[in-house]
Amino acid sequence: MTTKSGSQTSLEIIKFSMRNNIRQYTMFIALIGIMFIFSMINDVFFTPRNLSTLFMQTAHIAILASGTVLVIVAGHIDLSIGAVVGLTGAIAAILQVNYGLGVVPAIVVTLAIGALIGLWQGYWVAYRDVPAFIVTLAGMMIFNGLLLGVTKGETIATSNTFNKIGQDYIPTLFVENSPKDLLPHDTTIIFLVLIVIGYLWYEIKRRKERINYGFEILPLKLFLLKIGLITSLITVIFLIMALYLGIPYSILILMVIGSIYTFITTKTTFGRHVYAIGGNKEAAKLSGINIRQRTLWIFISSGILGAIGGIIYTARVGSAAASAGQGMELDVIAAAIIGGTSTLGGQGTIIGAIIGALVMSTLNNGMLLLDVGTTERLIVRGLVLLLAVWIDISSRKRNA
Repeated sequence: MTTKSGSQTSLEIIKFSMRNNIRQYTMFIALIGIMFIFSMINDVFFTPRNLSTLFMQTAHIAILASGTVLVIVAGHIDLSIGAVVGLTGAIAAILQVNYGLGVVPAIVVTLAIGALIGLWQGYWVAYRDVPAFIVTLAGMMIFNGLLLGVTKGETIATSNTFNKIGQDYIPTLFVENSPKDLLPHDTTIIFLVLIVIGYLWYEIKRRKERINYGFEILPLKLFLLKIGLITSLITVIFLIMALYLGIPYSILILMVIGSIYTFITTKTTFGRHVYAIGGNKEAAKLSGINIRQRTLWIFISSGILGAIGGIIYTARVGSAAASAGQGMELDVIAAAIIGGTSTLGGQGTIIGAIIGALVMSTLNNGMLLLDVGTTERLIVRGLVLLLAVWIDISSRKRNA
């Protein structure tokens, strides 16, 4: 599109982008603001150790939210995700402790069970037309019952090897580092360089492709500002981890899953079909999309990610218990919605869900450091969720 002037074009593009991505921008700005406030109130909050721990606590919620995004975008809901986390985590522990399976075989079996759980629930939703709310509510009850049965109400401690998945960090390559000497973790720095190079290559390649096809692009100044801000954010996050013990294994898993699901939702036919189903189910059906099959795979995906989340959560706490995962579905759904996933379907991003999970974890972490009680923490998190949904509804009305 030919423009009248660079400044006018930039202003119009910024306004358009803000209007159509108001929730993502609002939550991102809110995250920065929340972190700034907590760092001003408490000196411990912005230390590499606390922020690295915060990222580790966020990992399993963000992974679960990635699968929940697809479910909500397609116009469904998954209330069983917390029970799936508890059950699959307990299965992983029992397979090792009671049946002597190694860590890898136990994880493989657990992932298969997660897929079967998703297949079971997806079948009822897709092929028996039972509302997802009812299917997953029933699933929550069933899986919580099975969890109580397999654990017999006891706590099952997991091995140190298994616990490394949720508690340990990737090793250094050349020089051992220590948080005391503030020597950066070399492997994390290498990851940082590779990710920044990869991101710059992707953005430049994408810009050239849009120019070749005659599509609208950002003015050069705005483009440079955008990649500068994102590169700075990536650098800050990785430097924080590098100044402690490096990248936790759980964050590495989150990075891989986040990349895969971002690719699925933005670059594949399956992803486009999911958004089409959530946007207008009748139109999607008339266009030839196999809605039943897509819905089935959405729930299988959620079940597999539920198992991965269960493995990471169980490894982080070092044990499986009958109470594991209770109420976690609320944090997961809240993370997805706060991150920009519309409750009406058709809208949502994986990056947004990860930001939403980080917002929830940051609030919880900061309030814990300030010794805020459980009652007040629940109230604040509930108000944040209510605000996010209100922004969604308001923005949709304005766009309409």
